[in-house]
Amino acid sequence: MQVDWFDISSPLGTIALRIEHAQLTGVFFVGQKHFPLRTAVQPASASASSARLASCAQGQIADYFAGRLQTFDLPLHPHGTAFERAVWQQLATIPYGTVTSYGALAARLGLAAGYARAVGAAVGRNPLSILIPCHRVLGAGGQLTGYAGGLQRKQALLDLEAGAAGV
Repeated sequence: MQVDWFDISSPLGTIALRIEHAQLTGVFFVGQKHFPLRTAVQPASASASSARLASCAQGQIADYFAGRLQTFDLPLHPHGTAFERAVWQQLATIPYGTVTSYGALAARLGLAAGYARAVGAAVGRNPLSILIPCHRVLGAGGQLTGYAGGLQRKQALLDLEAGAAGV
């Protein structure tokens, strides 16, 4: 199985795109928590379909940061457990510019509030940062908690979606 990696620039630092079988399987801030080892093919030997997808993803991510795009239209295939994928599906339904809590996500999954930590762990392992909007999840009291890319980036993404300048 060929895995292609592409690095793109963003206002919040370098983002690594991981592409497998013409689908995005990873969008990571370089060096973030849970950043995978890159032991696979690099852009010089990447497939043409991967290069096209990386270019499309780069354009959509740039449009997002410029405030011109609120919903991504890219082929996504995150790898994870059934529970993680269920949590990520719920993340994908959080509208641009809104936030929710880990407990509310647990409730949407039909789980008791006590499962908020398990939901939080799955949110933290989201391999498609920004595209699956894990930054839109806050602590129970609305506090800024946990983000694999760092709390400053999480706040910057929330500010961007709230219409604040500076990203």
